[in-house]
Amino acid sequence: MVYLPTTRSQRRAEPSHFIQGEDERIAYVITTTHWCTNPINPAVAVYEIAEDGTRTNVSAAVLSGVPSVVGDDITTPLIENLEPDKVYRVEVLFECGGNTLEAFFFIFGEH
Repeated sequence: MVYLPTTRSQRRAEPSHFIQGEDERIAYVITTTHWCTNPINPAVAVYEIAEDGTRTNVSAAVLSGVPSVVGDDITTPLIENLEPDKVYRVEVLFECGGNTLEAFFFIFGEH
């Protein structure tokens, strides 16, 4: 079982845990209003988390498309090809008011 921290992080998006089936293709929306308004230059990375906590960047294999912004909402590229019984951390980097910020959430792969 992969260890996920139970403490609350200000960077963790709400909701912070999703379940996605192996055949599903989903674009997730992060609302940045908690951090700032009108974010720009979003970038998304996906990491598979091993049981020992090691993270492997799998972005090239699971992201399709580019992120987009409308108002305070950042939409990720489609996330696809997730493996059952794996845990993924999705990191969304964006700029706002001269600062670079990052939010994250977890996806659990399922059959």
